[in-house]
Amino acid sequence: MQNIANKVVIITGASSGIGEATAYKLAREGAKIVLGARREDKLKAIADQIKADGGEAVYRVTDVVKPEDNAALV
Repeated sequence: MQNIANKVVIITGASSGIGEATAYKLAREGAKIVLGARREDKLKAIADQIKADGGEAVYRVTDVVKPEDNAALV
């Protein structure tokens, strides 16, 4: 993988499955993670874990079918 350290990466569908796994992987590589999904409790838990592991993460509840949610996430 190319150097992703200090890059900002937005991940939708981040509260489970591939999105969650990608968030953890990229955080370990040094990326600054922006998490988006509908389940706030899961997003918060993932962001908290990334931070506990020394990474950077923020989240925003996002429904990708709503353009205004996507704009707010960005």
